[in-house]
Amino acid sequence: MIPKYWLNEGGQSVSGKLIDFVIETHPAYGELKLKSEKRNIHEHDFLNELLVSMATDQGLESIAHLTLDVHVWPDFHGNRSPLADSSLKGMISGLTLSSSIENLALMYLATVQSIALGTKLIIDAMEEAGHDFSSVFACGGLSKNNLFIQVHADVSALPVMLPQEADSVLVGAAILGACASSQFKNVEDAMRNMCKLGSVVKPITTNIPFYKQKYAVFRKMVQDQKEYQSIMKSM
Repeated sequence: MIPKYWLNEGGQSVSGKLIDFVIETHPAYGELKLKSEKRNIHEHDFLNELLVSMATDQGLESIAHLTLDVHVWPDFHGNRSPLADSSLKGMISGLTLSSSIENLALMYLATVQSIALGTKLIIDAMEEAGHDFSSVFACGGLSKNNLFIQVHADVSALPVMLPQEADSVLVGAAILGACASSQFKNVEDAMRNMCKLGSVVKPITTNIPFYKQKYAVFRKMVQDQKEYQSIMKSM
C-alpha cells in the first residue's frame, strides 16, 4: 500500500450485520426498540447498560461471565479469515425458551464475544506465520461501541487504540486527497499530520482467564461443525 511497507489482510464476514441480525430477529426486539427510542439512545447502548445491571443482580464481577453457558460461532455467512471456508455456518450453544429482553442482551453479548474470539483466531494465525502483535487499532462504526472494544481488548489481551477522529474512513480519503493535491509530500507525511491517537482501551486482566476458556470452546465448535459435515457426507 505504501512503499517499503507490507500489509496482511484478514477479516470476518459482515460482523456488524451479524450483530444486527441477532438483535432484530429476537422476539424481544420490539421491546428493545421502544425502550431505546424512549430514552433516545442507541440500541447497543441500551443493551450495554442492561448487561451491567444483569451482572450486578447476579453478583458477577464482570458482564463477561453472563455467557458462561452461551457460546456462538459467528460464521453465519461463511468464514473469511483465517479458515477461508465458505461452507461454514453459524452455531449457538446454550439456547433456552426465554424470549425476554434480558435474553436478547445475552445473545447480543455472546455474539460480540464471538466476533472478538474470531479476531483472536486471526491474530493467532498471523502470529503462527511469524507476526508479532503489541496492540490493536480499531476504527469504523463498531469502534463507537464501548462493549465491543472492551471485549476485543480482553479477548486479545492487547490494548486497543482508538483514533481521535471517529470517522476514520473519511480521514483515509482525506489523506489520499491531501497527498494527491501536494498538500503533503507523500502518504506517510500526510498520515503523521492528519492521524491522531484518541484513547487507549486496556484489557481487564481479571477477564483474560475467562476468555481463554471461552476461546477453547470457540475453537472446539468449528472442529465439531466440520465433524458434523464429515458424518453427513459419509451417507
